[in-house]
Amino acid sequence: MEKYTKSKLFRILLVVLLFSISEISAQFSSDFNKYSKLYPDASRVRLQQETIITIETDKDDIKITQEFLEEDLFLNESATYNSKNRLSFSSFFELGKIKASSFFYNTDKYIETEVKTFKEKDELNDSFYDDTKTLNFIYPNLQKGSKSRLEYSQIIKNPRFLSPFYFGDYFPIVKNKVTIIVDKEITLDFKQFHVKENDIKFTKEEKRKTTVYTWLQENKAEYENEAGTPNHKTFLPHIVPIITSYKSKKETKKILGDVSDLYNWYYSLVENVNVEPANAELVQLVNEITADKKTELEKVKAIYYWAQQNIKYIAFEYALGGFIPRESNEVFRKKYGDCKDNSSILYRMLEIAGIKGNLTWIGTRSIPYTYKEVPTPIVDNHMILSYENNGKTYYLDATGRYIKFGIPTSFIQGKEALVSYGKDFKIKKVPVIEAKENAIIDTTFLKIENDVVVGNSKTSIAGYTKIDFFNAIENADTDTKLKQFYNSNFFKGNNKFLVKTFSETNKYDYDKDFIVDYTFEINDYSKKLGDEIYINLNLNKDISRFKTDKKRKTAIEYEYKKYFNYITKLAIPAGYKVDYIPETVAFSNEFLTGTIQYSQTDKEIVYSQTITLNFLTLSLEEQKEVNKLIDKIEKNYKEIVVFKKL
Repeated sequence: MEKYTKSKLFRILLVVLLFSISEISAQFSSDFNKYSKLYPDASRVRLQQETIITIETDKDDIKITQEFLEEDLFLNESATYNSKNRLSFSSFFELGKIKASSFFYNTDKYIETEVKTFKEKDELNDSFYDDTKTLNFIYPNLQKGSKSRLEYSQIIKNPRFLSPFYFGDYFPIVKNKVTIIVDKEITLDFKQFHVKENDIKFTKEEKRKTTVYTWLQENKAEYENEAGTPNHKTFLPHIVPIITSYKSKKETKKILGDVSDLYNWYYSLVENVNVEPANAELVQLVNEITADKKTELEKVKAIYYWAQQNIKYIAFEYALGGFIPRESNEVFRKKYGDCKDNSSILYRMLEIAGIKGNLTWIGTRSIPYTYKEVPTPIVDNHMILSYENNGKTYYLDATGRYIKFGIPTSFIQGKEALVSYGKDFKIKKVPVIEAKENAIIDTTFLKIENDVVVGNSKTSIAGYTKIDFFNAIENADTDTKLKQFYNSNFFKGNNKFLVKTFSETNKYDYDKDFIVDYTFEINDYSKKLGDEIYINLNLNKDISRFKTDKKRKTAIEYEYKKYFNYITKLAIPAGYKVDYIPETVAFSNEFLTGTIQYSQTDKEIVYSQTITLNFLTLSLEEQKEVNKLIDKIEKNYKEIVVFKKL
């Protein structure tokens, strides 16, 4: 029998190990091995993405078809979660041919399994109804190392609805190619955003009857998807194609290109709305709710609040119904509608009261374009009503609730508004509401009783912050739920803070500040050592919530500017004197200002903290500036007050 030496055993083990490694490698394709090393943190990589858009004249109209190809390689076990897929289509985007397949890698080759079952579904839920449908399907047998491939086509029914095409996504893309083939009778313009020089290769080829535009990008790493990141339109490289005109047999027809072209189309859709007489009950209602109002402003406010409270917001769109408001009589009868329907009934109710309103198109803050930059329907996604009085424009958006008359909804702050004046229009800028309008002002009285901190507070809440509170407590329908909510939102000191009793003033009031009075206790917060008592009066450290991670890679966006003012008065414990109070400090930069002040009287210590957050969006560099200031503030949060026994 042969004896096995140590060296021979080592050679055998080495062969077995190499064989095992080769077997493991053989389970995956060369592409998998390549891209899993190149993108170790990615769950998938798109091997190819190709879009071909053909724009051609068809008799006296324009025909647009889009063809798409997407091929993905899955790099880890999350492949199974990507098995479900769907395509959307509507009356504007008609779905054509479709082929979907998954590819399982086995013994040096991929085995294709084609998807056979596609299920059509109406996209309906409690708050949104339109004519969008989805075609749902499942890729079979997707797993680590598998591929998926999707090919489909669309017909765009309206030349104004050409969509942007993007270069980059939240996963790596090896090859991304876009080709537009357009008849020479059609004039095409392009608006590009966030496209860096030499990042995308562009070519233009003139043929006998067509012009071919091609964009090619290769080996694009994934973009970060972090909490609070602004909409992808604000940073992903993309190009917006715009059909400006085309030649028919008789003439050159304008489509888009200038804001006037867009407005003229919009106006053609709304000029015949509300031509029928107003419903008698609606007229009576307007007369009733404005009867005791002495000024025009008071009448507009009353009508605006009625619409917020009584017309339920439900987006209900079908074809051009996504752009045409419904008749006010119908909206009044149903008591629900989308943004255009709310604008329609507001317009008619003001008209009944003898007041002029203006239909207004606007894009929410998720859309970063101006009307001049992109004069197409993708520049806006919302409709409101404008009202003018004494040189001031009021932006009335009845789709929101608890919106105080005189401030816009938070998601249109700073945006351009396209205001209708019949056949004419104006572009206006919606103001950004100042931080002090969105205030939390808290006054607290503290005592130390039997080593427990007890107190009572009055917290006044205004602006968008108040709206957030109202929306949150709508479902808190018991005292227990409300107490839990206030425990969380009025947190002071440490995790033993406990609200004992509370009362509410101006709850759900549109105009007045919401006020909550409450009593509380905080166990184990003050410390007694020998003949000294120590306590930290920085009970509220809200500013720390706005400190971003140093590893963050994207900008961050907030709903609105904020203001905090905390005043705390602590009774000097009987038998003690004040031994130490911290110095007053102030902090300020372009985005953030703050002060922490201490003073004392014979009976109490008075602490005041004021923080103003003067930003909606912070770039990476701006986040660094804010973080530096927050670090300084947090150091002062560690300061304590010291009492010494007499």
